Amino acid sequence: MALACDRKVSEASPRAPRRTFRDGSAAPVGSCRYRHERTFLRKWSTKLATRTYHSTGAVSFSTKGEYGVRLMAQLASRYGSGPASLTEIAEQEDLPRAYLEQLVISLRDADLVQSTRGAHGGYELTRAPDQVVMGEVLRALEGPIAPMICATDDPDHMTCARSGHCTVNFMWVRVHDAIAGALDSMTLADLVPVAAGSGRAGGPALGALSDRAPSGKVDSATLAG
Repeated sequence: MALACDRKVSEASPRAPRRTFRDGSAAPVGSCRYRHERTFLRKWSTKLATRTYHSTGAVSFSTKGEYGVRLMAQLASRYGSGPASLTEIAEQEDLPRAYLEQLVISLRDADLVQSTRGAHGGYELTRAPDQVVMGEVLRALEGPIAPMICATDDPDHMTCARSGHCTVNFMWVRVHDAIAGALDSMTLADLVPVAAGSGRAGGPALGALSDRAPSGKVDSATLAG
């Protein structure tokens, strides 16, 4: 038997769009059943979002890593030209300035950038781009690289209860080593195109960057090595 609110929705809107649910049944949009299902899905999504996993999530980098690397690349392209304004970088990269202000705190604490106050103040790298390892940058922004609790570069990580008899630890260690190795083999200079006629150290031209594998992905040859 249909609920009272379902009958009201059906009578008021006989042609109201219907939504099919997990069990194959259907109900009009706005009905009691529809609202119940929407509430269930919201609660389930919240449960999944707050669930505790063994992984830190550092394999899938967040906007901290994405925006922070773009910020560092901008500072690398300005290296030797004095402090750079976060406002200019935010406008050029189309990023929220307030978010960049939070990211530079972590970068400054890691001694990767330094700030200068005043009318012409801003931020600049503490050392040359070819001396800034990308693994160091990502760890400052995201924390230890840890695809699994048993495969992390955090010396204070928790100990897994399965560590004494686990047979899959080897795979996670290989995944960790592949990602960490890729990041630790690159510097900021690799991300900054060489400016024509400039004497600055830089990486490949923008066209050459497109030939590389997409960021964040490790090919099977790397894992197999």
